Amino acid sequence: MFRLLGDPNRLRIVASCLSQPMSVGDIADTLDLSPSLTSHHLRLLRSARLLKGTRHGKQVFYDLPDCHVRQMLTNMIEHVTEPHDVDEAITEGEDP
Repeated sequence: MFRLLGDPNRLRIVASCLSQPMSVGDIADTLDLSPSLTSHHLRLLRSARLLKGTRHGKQVFYDLPDCHVRQMLTNMIEHVTEPHDVDEAITEGEDP
């Protein structure tokens, strides 16, 4: 799962679906990716159950499948963006 999210485009795709379900075209336009590349990434993310697709007419809208995936992503984003002073960690005996 983390290997899949290690790709910046796939991580951006999943993050873009955090707030609301999005279609392939909307994701591609928002992230400035080609629709075929977006579809390829979505296929991998769906097979790993990181996203689910729901068909509405001719379009498929992608969303997070459950609260566990949403919580994991929001925790990861919060952890990466929180301020952290490396010098402070070293003086306190922690690993940076």
